Amino acid sequence: MSEPKPPTPTPGDTYKGWLFKWTNYIKGYQRRWFVLSNGLLSYYRTQAEMGHTCRGTINLATANIAVEDSCNFVISNGGAQTYHLKASSEVERQRWITALELAKAKAVRMQAESDDSGDDCPAVPPASGQGGGCRNSEIQSTLRTLNSKVEDLSTCNDLIVKHGSALQRSLSELEAIRVGGEMGEKIRQVTERATLFRITSNAMINACRDFLSLAQNHSKRWQKALQTERDQRIRLEETLEQLAKQHNHLERAFRGATVLPPSLSNLTLGTKGGVSGKGDASDEDDDNEFFDAMEDPAEFITVPADPKYHRRSGSNVSGFSSETGMDDQSFDELSLASNPESPQPLELEPVRQRRTRIPDKPNYYLNLWSIMKNCIGKELSKIPMPVNFNEPLSMLQRLSEDLEYYELLDKAAKCQNSLEQMCYVAAFTVSSYSTTVHRTGKPFNPLLGETFELDRLRECGYRSLCEQVSHHPPAAAHHAMSEKGWTLRQEIALASKFRGKYLSIMPLGSIQCIFDKSNNHYSWKKVTTTVHNIIVGKLWIDQSGEIDVVNHKTGDRCHLKFAPYSYFSRDVPRKVTGVVTDKDGKAHYVLSGTWDEKMEFSKIMQSSKGENGTEGKQRTVYQTLKPKEIWRKNPLPEGAENMYFFSSLALTLNEHEEGVAPTDSRRRPDQRLMEEGRWDEANAEKQRLEEKQRIARREREREAVKAASSPEEADAQETGTEASEVSESTHPDNYQALWFEKIDDTVSGEALHVYKGGYWEAKEQGSWDMCADIF
Repeated sequence: MSEPKPPTPTPGDTYKGWLFKWTNYIKGYQRRWFVLSNGLLSYYRTQAEMGHTCRGTINLATANIAVEDSCNFVISNGGAQTYHLKASSEVERQRWITALELAKAKAVRMQAESDDSGDDCPAVPPASGQGGGCRNSEIQSTLRTLNSKVEDLSTCNDLIVKHGSALQRSLSELEAIRVGGEMGEKIRQVTERATLFRITSNAMINACRDFLSLAQNHSKRWQKALQTERDQRIRLEETLEQLAKQHNHLERAFRGATVLPPSLSNLTLGTKGGVSGKGDASDEDDDNEFFDAMEDPAEFITVPADPKYHRRSGSNVSGFSSETGMDDQSFDELSLASNPESPQPLELEPVRQRRTRIPDKPNYYLNLWSIMKNCIGKELSKIPMPVNFNEPLSMLQRLSEDLEYYELLDKAAKCQNSLEQMCYVAAFTVSSYSTTVHRTGKPFNPLLGETFELDRLRECGYRSLCEQVSHHPPAAAHHAMSEKGWTLRQEIALASKFRGKYLSIMPLGSIQCIFDKSNNHYSWKKVTTTVHNIIVGKLWIDQSGEIDVVNHKTGDRCHLKFAPYSYFSRDVPRKVTGVVTDKDGKAHYVLSGTWDEKMEFSKIMQSSKGENGTEGKQRTVYQTLKPKEIWRKNPLPEGAENMYFFSSLALTLNEHEEGVAPTDSRRRPDQRLMEEGRWDEANAEKQRLEEKQRIARREREREAVKAASSPEEADAQETGTEASEVSESTHPDNYQALWFEKIDDTVSGEALHVYKGGYWEAKEQGSWDMCADIF
């Protein structure tokens, strides 16, 4: 049974009906019940929700109404709220447009009248929370109803005056006439006018009764609401007064505990260097769900050092050796890690103009259910995911992106002091996460044997090679070498856990950095990456966990802590803090900042034990010099939001290069098709490549079975028995990486793949006969 068509809207009418509202790329358009009343457009999931739950309200007085096509239109109030709506037909869309335009005109007119009235009628403050718009709508609706009743009373008053005057004239005429034939006519006129007066008076009385009843009912509610607001204000004032007293008490207690001079009253609790606050990274819609992490208490406190430590002298100052004084001088007068003995940097000129744009990301609608319903009962690793969830880069290219801030390692290579060098290495570990803040797309899983080279030797002084060395479990090996005297190598495997609302990605394996001049050997591991709102809402990424950067030669250590996002935390989002200590555990530097913006370091001049924290742990108080910036994120290129939020380096990673290996990720066809916006072809090509890889793996397993089988088993295989199928599961894939070899690392104590050489020589000769045909 079809729904009845709504009447054509007229000015002042309440207009209701079903519309389709755009929610997100996963859910698409959803059917919602919209109500237009008194210049406000509200929507609900169902008609039954109208009495208790409003999903959103937009004020038409400040809104723009735009028609997109025959059925679609957009309502926006300047960026804070935007509704993308779709009607069931063009006629229905026109009805809504007419109603909205009329309501907007009336709302603008009433707002102008309200502005002209000054302070005679104080505005109702908007209520907070999701239902604030609906409560405001209810109050405004009541006020407009009362105003309508007042207008009715005014109209009735005018009619009473008019009919009363006519009745008075009839009575005067009745007194003046003579008794006769005119009597009957005059009495009839008087009777009619008296009847009109009575009807008008009754209408007046009824309107007065309605107004009085409505005013009495809402007056009680408004008085109660006003009293509640007054009580809340009083409680807030009392709470603020208590907080001010507690803050004052804590400052006095802190000064007493640390025995600091009175001038040092500016504390930074738990910020480890005084990181300035930031605004929100992005606007979240009302479907978002926040990950409420437990907020750990600050492990240490930093305060400005006594001014005496800023005097640059080589003599001992309050127990500090002259060596400490000289270290301070080198940090203040010279840039960190620069010294006269360091070799001057080579002048590197770009050898080619790199691209700065890729095709914009298409806006394809994705039906998540059509994918998930075909995955029921399958293993997660064997579910064919479409490229709609991907970005046009492979995991090997994402690993190479760690080198975007290679200058940090260049500066670290010049350091004479291992503790200074540790600061740069720690900043480099944090910088590798800066590109992930908006990158919600999944990189392509590399095919077994796939490689990726990043040759920036003439431009930046380094070259890098990645290879997918294992498929089950997936693992990639990475080797980078710089002419500035450092080598970076890593082997990363990923483990993931789906938690319902979010996906946790745990990188396995270690990263190592070796400096040629000092032979300092550093190693560390990556933190956990969490992707939130997997099913519903806008995807967002967080990094959390702890990293220990260890210098295996000197015993120096930097403990970095990535604070998980908490909706109720007072700290800046994405905060990272760390302390650099020597082999004896003495702290020398404090690092602080955020993994998506910048890092700063401060030299520690003195440390002491402060009061116990919230959990009874005694926190260390560090007196530090003024923090200095050690790393800052490069700005994203213009239009990055339409190019998968790629950085300037990421835009060049899939650019065509001459002379690369046939297994290079740049030659991968499905990835190239996706970058060009041909997603349907990319999906088909992706399935072809994955099936080709499965066939190659089964062939290797059969070869491994045949090599390990006895002659009797081999005869059984030739006669068609299932011995091979039985043995196949007992013989693993015997794949050997082409450019990397597996060794037992003495530093980490783990088995890992290291570069064995030969790739760059093969590229120079143009000889790739040893490469497999994987594409």
